Amino acid sequence: MVTWREALPSSDAAGVLLDQYFTARALDFPAGAEHYQRAVVSDEQFTPPNGVFLIVEGENLSGEPADVGCGAIRRIDDGPAGPRFEIKHLWVQPHTRRLGYGRTLMAELERRARDFGGRELVLDTHESLEQAAALYRSLGFEPIEPYNENPNATTWLGRAL
Repeated sequence: MVTWREALPSSDAAGVLLDQYFTARALDFPAGAEHYQRAVVSDEQFTPPNGVFLIVEGENLSGEPADVGCGAIRRIDDGPAGPRFEIKHLWVQPHTRRLGYGRTLMAELERRARDFGGRELVLDTHESLEQAAALYRSLGFEPIEPYNENPNATTWLGRAL
């Protein structure tokens, strides 16, 4: 069973997961780690009702309870349909992949975006993240016009809520 808790990005637990996420992204970045630009993550962006940061609770490799992933939404400029929320920093540790953690976390982030009045959910990603793209497509995300200038992104996706 997947559970989560809210946290601020500046918390120790979130900081550890965000470091793991950004390190993994940089190491796998096709242009090389030196070209990956780490985002600045502020608490204000992820404080309800403007957003939320969730920590996924699961098990470590020894089967003990542990924080194993994270994901967030934040409100950005309205889109054509109205209030728009962006998925950010969705990541689960490699040993938890294909266990439904990411899918369950995405469902909870979508629910939270709806509760905050969101009409659209968007995200940016890199074409090299094939497993992530498959997850997003399976959840109904489709290509949209770029809505930001993220230098790490090659693909922008969205879906109505």
